[in-house]
Amino acid sequence: MPNGDFMETRLDPAWPSLEFETELWGKGVLRLAGIDEVGRGAVAGPVYAGAVILPARKSILTELSGVRDSKQMTPEEREEWAPQIREKAAAWSLGWASCKEIDRWGIVPCTYLAARRALKSLPTPAEHLLLDFITLDNVELPQTAMIGGDARCLSIAAASVIAKVARDAELCKLDKRFPFYGFASHKGYATEDHIQAIGKFGPCPQHRLSFAPMRLQ
Repeated sequence: MPNGDFMETRLDPAWPSLEFETELWGKGVLRLAGIDEVGRGAVAGPVYAGAVILPARKSILTELSGVRDSKQMTPEEREEWAPQIREKAAAWSLGWASCKEIDRWGIVPCTYLAARRALKSLPTPAEHLLLDFITLDNVELPQTAMIGGDARCLSIAAASVIAKVARDAELCKLDKRFPFYGFASHKGYATEDHIQAIGKFGPCPQHRLSFAPMRLQ
């Protein structure tokens, strides 16, 4: 089992802070990997996870002043800040699990799988993980999981942004391969137009067949 702490108090700040990072930096733990996933609730496409190790300096909060929970940012804001995160991070990486893996093992195991793949792909090894709600089994690193972590913790928020931008780009590519479903607009989520397209054309190879409405057909 992971060596982890779970922060239960839910806060909804307007902007993330370095509260968790500075506490650990002060203890000499400098390589903190924020990890977050996107695409868990979609009905098509992969689930992605991002991992970001920020440089251990308080000024990074100002340098990434526009970064927050990716769900609270516009697409234009995410596209603006994602390259800055990648440039300023001490290390960053992405991991994902395909729709076929999701159908085989389930979305929750594949969410963890994407996160572990992102962690494994980091060019600099992490010393401690900061996560949004989950903890990772079979990862022998100290972990701090928190409710609302992508809103509270800059490292997790940064991970959410790079994962969201990468997954959105992948769905835009899939839109060109499967043009009848509107992947570029809804990014694989179950909008009314998307559900109607599935009803008209049937699922494509990028749909999660274990998810409604496909599993009901």
